[in-house]
Amino acid sequence: MAALVKDPNNIKLGIIGMTEGNGHPYSWSAIFNRYDVDAMTKECPFPGIPEYLNKEDYNAMGIPGARVAMVFCDKRSDAEHVARLSLIPGVAAKPEDMIGRVDAVIIATDIGSEHRRRAMPFLEAGVPLFIDKPLCDNLEDLQFFKEKVESGCPLISSSSMRYAKELLPWFHGNFHEIGELRFISMTMPKKWETYGIHALEALLAVTGPGYISIRNTGSFQRNICHLKHARGFDAVIANSYDMMYNPVICLTGTKGSLNITLKDSYTSFRNQLVSFIDYLRTGIPPMPFSETEELMKLVAGGIASRETEGKEIFI
Repeated sequence: MAALVKDPNNIKLGIIGMTEGNGHPYSWSAIFNRYDVDAMTKECPFPGIPEYLNKEDYNAMGIPGARVAMVFCDKRSDAEHVARLSLIPGVAAKPEDMIGRVDAVIIATDIGSEHRRRAMPFLEAGVPLFIDKPLCDNLEDLQFFKEKVESGCPLISSSSMRYAKELLPWFHGNFHEIGELRFISMTMPKKWETYGIHALEALLAVTGPGYISIRNTGSFQRNICHLKHARGFDAVIANSYDMMYNPVICLTGTKGSLNITLKDSYTSFRNQLVSFIDYLRTGIPPMPFSETEELMKLVAGGIASRETEGKEIFI
């Protein structure tokens, strides 16, 4: 494989946002560029962002050889504010203005139904993309993205939960001390369409792929999803709109149990962004697209099951 950018040591990125409740253009740009500490602390509309940024060693921040050079938001005032707080030199009037001026683009919005539209100009221009979770929320768009990847379009997508440092010791089934896995569960706040993927990708990172069906017996505000895996264990995700954000994965096996608490948001985001930069430098994706495809089928399946009064959806 070969690098996807001309100069792997000087990568200029564009970033696109924002959507309701999602401040990634502030935080992800700050992880690359550093940030105006005083302005971010006082003005960022997402208080959790300066809370975790300010815990880090400012002088050690940054991802060497990569920097966010341009930002676009649907509201120009948002883009200008992000640029000032996260030290981004350029504000784009429209997303297409980034083409030819950046090496790769991060679509940092989390509404899957919008991603095909947002990605289209960059896919047509051959610009490498990282698309925030979920890549999509329906099977038609999934087929579109699958065909683009198979045709060679440089594109990856993931949840930051995949990169949580707390998960690394247990990645893809490395929990033999609890015996054969029988049950795994996780809670998650907000909407299934935007945050269900966080739980799904965390579970898949721990268990490995192989989920065969999903049944959602809840409602739009309270999604209760039962998943079955080919290895014979069950998983449950409780995704309630006003639930406290305290990600804990609980695993029970034939010989014991294990609880994994995810606390370090900054490191999860940074590891995720580093994986994109590594992809741009090597051309090697951090995971096979088949895992992303399985996850998107589960996202879409959870919606389809909820809309059919809890029907089991096989993926």
